[in-house]
Amino acid sequence: MTELLNSSHNSTDRRPRRLSDGMFALLLTAPGLALLGAVVVYPLITALITAFYKQSLVVPGREFVGLDNIVDVLTGDFFRLLGQTLVFTLGTTIAPFIIGFALALALNTRIRGAKVLRGLMLIPWLIPGVVVSFLWMWIFNANYGVVNAVLEAVGLIDEPQAWLANPTSAMVAVIVAKTWQSFPWMMVMLLAGLQTVPPELHEAAEIDGAGTVRRFFSITVPQTQGIIGLVLLLEFIWNFQHFDIIYVLTGGGPAGSTQTFATAVYSTAFDGFDLGRAGALGLLWMVLLMGLVVVYVRFSEKGEKR
Repeated sequence: MTELLNSSHNSTDRRPRRLSDGMFALLLTAPGLALLGAVVVYPLITALITAFYKQSLVVPGREFVGLDNIVDVLTGDFFRLLGQTLVFTLGTTIAPFIIGFALALALNTRIRGAKVLRGLMLIPWLIPGVVVSFLWMWIFNANYGVVNAVLEAVGLIDEPQAWLANPTSAMVAVIVAKTWQSFPWMMVMLLAGLQTVPPELHEAAEIDGAGTVRRFFSITVPQTQGIIGLVLLLEFIWNFQHFDIIYVLTGGGPAGSTQTFATAVYSTAFDGFDLGRAGALGLLWMVLLMGLVVVYVRFSEKGEKR
């Protein structure tokens, strides 16, 4: 009898223990967290620590200098970079939004071939940024560029212009190139938002005598303000840290007129070999980005509560 009880007790002890929901979730996220820590968190912390040292890419060793690098950046060209970054960011957020929203409104109507047009307009978004840069570099070329050829043909200019060599036109060229690449994404997102607007609202407003413009501002915009805000905020954050098109198209020139935080950190570290100053610039840049991320999180939480 005792042996039977002991064998029953042992069989009970051999039952596999069930994982709690928290432990199961931890096991699922552990590989991703490990990868995030190794690829993102550790290099980021290392780079931020460099901001407090005098360190060169070509000279071994480093010296702790405290806040000297940060003060040097703030008293240097920080605010010029901030202004140019904001010009680029605002230009490449507003312009593609207007184009994307207009196309989304057009594709949301019952026009023939809407699906085909939607697919064709996604092509610029699918092309890598480096390829887009070389494409627009050819378009804006001073000797054989398409822009000069068209403007000369219609009589707007008398001789070819070096668009990428002029500080004002270079920034416009960079904004145009980035706008061409990013408007399809905004178009798709806004079109998805437009398709959630109940058609009964438009029908009722039309019966009441509301015109197209009145229905747009009274129905379409209020019904899609959530997706509009989200798209604008995400695009602003992405453009604030954009690098490839600017670097390939102008390299931050001419005379630093298209330099942004992204290209300035790269050129300071790998052209000027000053890792300490590059780390300080990156630290200040990250603080600004964290502010934008906080705004995004608050906006997302507000949208979820509606």
